[in-house]
Amino acid sequence: MEKFFKLKEAGTNPRTEIIAGLTTFFTMAYIIFVNPAILGQTGMPEGGVFVATIAAAVAGTLVMGLFANVPYAQAPGMGLNAFFTFTVVFGMGFAWQEALALVFICGLINILITVTKVRKSIIKSIPESLQNAISGGIGLFIGYIGLKNANLLTFSADPGTFTVFDSGSASLNASIVPALISFNDPKALLAVAGLLIMIILLVLKVKGAIFIGIIATTILGIPFALTEINPAAIFSLAKIGEVRFTFLAFFGNPGLLSLFSSPERVILVITTVFAFSLTDTFDTIGTFIGTGRVSGIFDDADEKALFAGTGFNSKMDRALFADATATSIGALFGTSNTTTYVESAAGIAAGGRTGLTSVTVAVLFLICLPLAGLFGIVPGSATAPALIVVGVMMMSSFTHIKWGDFEEAAPAFITVAFMAFAYSISYGVAAGFIVYVAIKICKKQFKEVHPILLGSTILFLLNFLILALNNAGIL
Repeated sequence: MEKFFKLKEAGTNPRTEIIAGLTTFFTMAYIIFVNPAILGQTGMPEGGVFVATIAAAVAGTLVMGLFANVPYAQAPGMGLNAFFTFTVVFGMGFAWQEALALVFICGLINILITVTKVRKSIIKSIPESLQNAISGGIGLFIGYIGLKNANLLTFSADPGTFTVFDSGSASLNASIVPALISFNDPKALLAVAGLLIMIILLVLKVKGAIFIGIIATTILGIPFALTEINPAAIFSLAKIGEVRFTFLAFFGNPGLLSLFSSPERVILVITTVFAFSLTDTFDTIGTFIGTGRVSGIFDDADEKALFAGTGFNSKMDRALFADATATSIGALFGTSNTTTYVESAAGIAAGGRTGLTSVTVAVLFLICLPLAGLFGIVPGSATAPALIVVGVMMMSSFTHIKWGDFEEAAPAFITVAFMAFAYSISYGVAAGFIVYVAIKICKKQFKEVHPILLGSTILFLLNFLILALNNAGIL
């Protein structure tokens, strides 16, 4: 184990890695319940999606741990599953089998751009100020997710904020405003208790503080009936048999055979695959840059090796390839895009530095097949505080941004703001790129913009245009 994962070289040990894996797993285990609920709305059998979600997570995370030897976990991505359901199936009219075919094609494209070094060139093109903004922005994004999952925020209509117009030209007051709850929600109170426990443990430098906090909060919720224990559901195997309905489901009609059934669908297929691939790529790159720099997993030597020659010369090389293969594997089983989870930052904060953390996560996901109910007892109130404290840890990268220089500060702030409040890593990256390029053009410093960065910015603008045309019913 020591020789394979190089634990001493990474400054870690088996105990720390396993605790880190447990921490990551519990912060992202919600996906095995949420993903089937979202994709099931398309008509997909939820039991099949449940198995596919676990299979994709196990396969992708094992490749990440055993091949790349980095502490990142993979699973079907939130946001990408919503795009699959509400935009691709409901909005564009694709059958769910056809949507899976699009995801499979997206995975093949991601493998191609990884093997041909396009992905590493994208990373190299991003200015250091934007890389630090991405890191801090992910911290704020994670913290915001934690606050929402902790039920500490409420969202209500504020009819007097501003006026908008609907398609019939009638004026409507429609503004949704976030606010702090009145603290009469038991789940929120449990989350606050969990947050205080984790903060105190971290201040006291207790090893495994985040994981201990999750377990302590789960136990604390039992007497208040906030931690639900259903023995009958723990050993349920009913869902496993439904995988036969989703496994390789896109090889047929509807599916790959019907995607190009008419000429007018060709453009729609191409643009949809493009949207999937662009979002998946920049979600992953943002996660690697954001967490890898802060933790030292991807150090300067590793980044130099990334751009030296061909082949898999660095950990990031191998990590990018592991991420690329996971999407197609997930589609084979029957789920939307599999991607590297930003919640991996929780395990990294707990000390995870090698692939042993990822292998631990994969094993826990595999155990979930027959024992999903056992892992399901950990409430969101117990895992949400973990995301909040991880968000705090990641904010340190903001100190490397020259906030007094507006030329550097503006793209950085836009990146952070869009990432957190548009609820998307890739949208934050896109907004930062666009503002950065616009500033360089206005200052007649166009030559300072890396061609890859310029090309990525144009693709983002094209993607936004396509989405706008789709929403307008033009495409």
